[in-house]
Amino acid sequence: MSIVRQQHDGDGQAGTTGAHRHDAASAPEFRAERHEAGTGELIRQATQQVSDLMRAEMRLAVAELKDKGRHAGTGAGLFGGAALVALYGVAVLLAAAVAAIALALPVWAAALIIGVFLLVVAGVLALMGRAQTRRAAPPKPEKAMDEAKQTVSELKERATHR
Repeated sequence: MSIVRQQHDGDGQAGTTGAHRHDAASAPEFRAERHEAGTGELIRQATQQVSDLMRAEMRLAVAELKDKGRHAGTGAGLFGGAALVALYGVAVLLAAAVAAIALALPVWAAALIIGVFLLVVAGVLALMGRAQTRRAAPPKPEKAMDEAKQTVSELKERATHR
């Protein structure tokens, strides 16, 4: 075995003093007897590895989506429960409003006032919903389709001018 020590002489050049060299017969040789994979084998291995990696990524994505779906379902159920409790709370507040107005008017008049108020609010909300729904129809991406048509026409125009 040979030992090589690098020494710097101050000029930035390294020397190899202290090196001991044995005869070539005792030096280790590198033999090319090991099986080297050919290009076809390497491509097959790479294809298999990419395929395995993609399958693993798909399994991970499916597991992640299942977990997120479970959480979304639980969250939606909790929101539904909260909405139901809120509805009961609003009903109690409406009953309290009727009772408060009933101190000055008959109970039927107080209930009528609250009922008309609720119908007016429902009408305003319905009109706002209808306006939003009209903006959403038809359900196709018109702006994106127009831009795609414009891009195609520009590409055709450039192709004919060459």
